[in-house]
Amino acid sequence: MAKKKYYETSKPQETAVLVAVPSYRQTDEQTEEYLDELAFLAETAGAQTLKRFVQKLDKPDVRTFVGSGKLEEIKAFVKEHEVDMVIFDDDLSPSQVRNIEREIQVKIVDRSLLILDIFALRAKTAQAHAQVEMAQYQYLLPRLTNLWTHLSKQKGGIGMKGPGETEIETDRRIVRDKISLLRERLRKFEKQNFEQRKARAGIVRVALVGYTNVGKSTLMNLLSKSEVFAENKLFATVDATVRKVVLDNIPFLLSDTVGFIRKLPTKLIESFKSTLDEIREADLLVHVVDVSHPSFEDHIGVVNQTLKDINSADKPVLLVFNKLDQYLKKREQELQEEQQGMNEEGGHHVRPSVEDLKATYMAKEHAPALFISATDKLNIEALREELQRRVAEIHFQRYPNNV
Repeated sequence: MAKKKYYETSKPQETAVLVAVPSYRQTDEQTEEYLDELAFLAETAGAQTLKRFVQKLDKPDVRTFVGSGKLEEIKAFVKEHEVDMVIFDDDLSPSQVRNIEREIQVKIVDRSLLILDIFALRAKTAQAHAQVEMAQYQYLLPRLTNLWTHLSKQKGGIGMKGPGETEIETDRRIVRDKISLLRERLRKFEKQNFEQRKARAGIVRVALVGYTNVGKSTLMNLLSKSEVFAENKLFATVDATVRKVVLDNIPFLLSDTVGFIRKLPTKLIESFKSTLDEIREADLLVHVVDVSHPSFEDHIGVVNQTLKDINSADKPVLLVFNKLDQYLKKREQELQEEQQGMNEEGGHHVRPSVEDLKATYMAKEHAPALFISATDKLNIEALREELQRRVAEIHFQRYPNNV
C-alpha cells in the first residue's frame, strides 16, 4: 500500500531587519525603546526580527534615508541571511522606497505601511475593513509608479494585504475611483452610526482611551462583564466596541477604542472616524496607562497630543494606571539590584514608589490617580466607585430631577 503524501501548507514566517535614523538629540535608550516598539509591531504583523541597524544623522539622506555605507551594510546582511524585508521606523518617500529597493532587492516597508498592515489584519467589521482599505489606497496613491511593479513580484505577506494584491490596477484614476466608492460606503456607515447614537441620546457615555496595548480591552471585560477580544499584541482592538454598564442603578455606555501610538499614520486617523466619534462624543474619558512601561509618561504625552488633534483634549479625564502587578515586580527587582550594589554609577534608574506617582499625578490632574491591575483585579472596586461617582455627577447634572 502506497504511503500517503503530506504537504506543508503553512507559510514560513517572514524575516525582517529594522532600521532607525535618530537625530543626535535622541538618547540611545530612546532609540532602543523605539526599536523595541517597532519589533513588537513587526511581531504583531507576523515577522521575526533578525537584526537592528541604527545610524544617527542630522537629517535622513534624501535619496536612500540612510547613508551609502550603512545601506551597503544592510544589503550585505540581507543577502547573507536571505532576509525577506527591511522595515524603517519612519515614513519613506516614494523615491526613497524605489532607490532602497533597487539597491537591496527585497521588500521595503515603512512604519505607516506596517501599521496599516496590522490594521488590515485586525479589522473585523465591514466598516473597519472599508476604513483600512481607504487608508491603504490613500497611502499607495502617490507611490503607484513604483509600488504596483514592486508588488507584482511579491506573493503576499506583510504590507501586501488588501489593495496590494490587485496589482493589475495600475491606473491612478481607478484608485481614485475606489477611494470615492469607499468614501461613499463609509458615509452610509456614518449615517447608521449617527442613528444609533441618536437612539441612545441622553445616556452618559464613557470612552476608554490610551496608548496601544495598555489593557483597555481587559478592563472593558471587567467593567462590562462581557467578552471583548484582548491580546498582548499591538492594536488587538481596531473596531470600537460599546457596552451598557450599570453602577449603583445608574446606566452608562462604555466604549473601547483603538489604541494610539507615536507616528500613527494621519490617513488612518482620518479613516477611523467611527472610533474617534466615540471619543469626541463621550462625556468622560478614562485614560488607561501601562504604568509598568519605562516610558509611560511619553505615552501619556502621545495620547494627550492625539486627543488634542481630534479636538477632544478639553473633556473630563479619569487617569487610570494599569498593570500595577508588573510595575511592583519590576520595582522590587530594581531595589534588590540596587541593594546588591548593581545600581552604582552608570546603572539604571529605579522607579519611584506608587505613593510618589500617586502624589505627582494627583497634583497634576487635581483628581484621584488610580492604580490598578486589570488582570489581577487589584483595586478594581476603587475604580468602580470613582467611575460611579463621576458618572452620577454627569447624570444628575443632565437630569437634576432624577434623584
